[in-house]
Amino acid sequence: MNDHDWLAAQFEENRGHLRGVAYRMLGSLSEADDAVQESWLRLGRSDVHQVENLRGWLTTIVARICLDMLRSRKSRREEALETAAPEPSAKPAAAPDPEAEAVLADSVGYATLVVLDRLNPAERIAFVLHDLFDIHFEEIARITGRTPEAARQLASRARRRVRGVTTLPDHDLMQQRKVVERFLAALRAGDPAKLVELLDPAFSVQADAAAAPRGLPAEIHGAESWARAAIKEARGARLARLALVDGSVGLIVAPRGRLFRVLRFTFANDRIATMEVVGDPERLRTIEIGEISPQ
Repeated sequence: MNDHDWLAAQFEENRGHLRGVAYRMLGSLSEADDAVQESWLRLGRSDVHQVENLRGWLTTIVARICLDMLRSRKSRREEALETAAPEPSAKPAAAPDPEAEAVLADSVGYATLVVLDRLNPAERIAFVLHDLFDIHFEEIARITGRTPEAARQLASRARRRVRGVTTLPDHDLMQQRKVVERFLAALRAGDPAKLVELLDPAFSVQADAAAAPRGLPAEIHGAESWARAAIKEARGARLARLALVDGSVGLIVAPRGRLFRVLRFTFANDRIATMEVVGDPERLRTIEIGEISPQ
């Protein structure tokens, strides 16, 4: 086996790992694949005979490529969600694989992707490399151009934001989680009777102009009347995931980590008393999103 074949074999052995690193940093499978391909090109131009840990070397290269990509993004908040017009390029982009992207997003956590999307590039790189891939801060410092202590602080700030903040006692948080999980399951199953069981008799829902379904009023009162209407408009329920929303359990819809809808609840007597559906981009930016710890 010649050197090129050996390098190619080593690279393919590490491709899945590199793709996972790049996806967590970029939040886009197509961009992650671009970063991995660029790392292969750089590998071919480098003398790695003295490299003792090729996987670590490749991880560092991918991280630097991703950092450059994050820094070069312009007006990321204005980028349309799934229907963004592609920028002209010298070559057509590879068709995205929605199933593969969904698997990756679930493995990372949608709430985590939302928070990562809100971090600055250095914070995102430091958190992903240290907390998710156990890279030492000395190496992160070299990648980001900071001191090890500064890299540690970057990861710490990012970690606090990813975890979210809540003042709820554990028992209350667990109870909210159970109710919202059952609520989401009933929506996905198309079962209005089970939905009504989870709603306070005086339940009301309010949606802003961006989130209100076409043909339905922005505000609805009454559990039964809303449940019947909700089942007809529940196509997006399969995309919803549990998350901490301003310190309480809520639901988010965030394809590719870009926040699209938030369902915010209040609770009374272990039922959902009110629901607010937020879709306005300006309002979405003010909502604090965080992970819900695994049970």
